[in-house]
Amino acid sequence: MLTAMIVDDEASGRRLLREYCAAEPDLQILGEYADGHTALQAVQSTPPDAIFLDIEMDALDGVTLARALEAPRPPVVVFVTAHMRYAAQAFELSAADYLLKPFDAARFHDTLERVRWRLRAERSAARQEALEAALEHLQRARAARVARRPRLVVGTGSDRQVLDAEQIEAASAERNYVRLNVGSEAHILRATLRAAQQALGTQPLLRVSRSCLVNFNHVRRISRTRRGDYILVLSGGATVTSAEGYRETVRLHLARYTVG
Repeated sequence: MLTAMIVDDEASGRRLLREYCAAEPDLQILGEYADGHTALQAVQSTPPDAIFLDIEMDALDGVTLARALEAPRPPVVVFVTAHMRYAAQAFELSAADYLLKPFDAARFHDTLERVRWRLRAERSAARQEALEAALEHLQRARAARVARRPRLVVGTGSDRQVLDAEQIEAASAERNYVRLNVGSEAHILRATLRAAQQALGTQPLLRVSRSCLVNFNHVRRISRTRRGDYILVLSGGATVTSAEGYRETVRLHLARYTVG
C-alpha cells in the first residue's frame, strides 16, 4: 500500500487531489493539511511514502517545506502549482513530478506512476545497500576469525603438518611428549601439556585428568562408569575417561550446557 499526504491551502485543490487519489486502489491518504507548519509536523510524526505539495502557501510555502524534509526517509515530493516558473526549483529539490494546474485524472495517474517507480528504485537500492553491508560484515568477521585462529605446526624434519586449533579433539601428556587427537589420526609433538593448553587457548578446553585436556566442541556422547567417572566419546570416535579427582570439575562443566 502506497501512503501519501496532501498539502494545499485551498480547499478546492485538496478536494481535487483527494478525488483522484480515491480512484487509485493502492493509495492511502494519511492526512490533508491546509498549512505547511502542520503538514511538516505530521510528516515528521508519520512519514508518508509521497507528499502532494502546493508551492504557493502562506507562512511556510511548499518549497521551504520540501527543503525541511530530512533523511533518513523523506517522502517523494510531487509539487502542485498553477505557475510554471517554479519548475526549476522543483528540479533542484529532485521532485518526482510537477503537476501544473489544471490537470486531469490521466495526468495525475501518470504522476503517480512516476512516484511508484521512484519508490521501487529507492527500495531496491536500499535492499542492495543492506545486502552489501551484511556481506561486508560477514567478510570482516571471517577475516578476523581467520586472523586470530591459532595454528600448530606438528611433526619433525621435512614432514610437518599445520593444524587448526579447532580441529584438535584432545591433548594428552605422554612423558616428554603430547599426543593430539584429530579425527582418527594422532599427532605426537615434543612439548608439555601446559604449552599445548596455551596454544589451544581459544577452544573450550575441559581437563578430565591431570594429563588430558578435551576440546568440548568435539564431545559427542557422555556416559558414566559404575564408579561415577565420565566417559566422553569424541568426534573421531576416540573415548576419554575422567579421573576420580576430576569428577566434580567435569560435572560442573557439563552442568553449564545441560538443558532441563
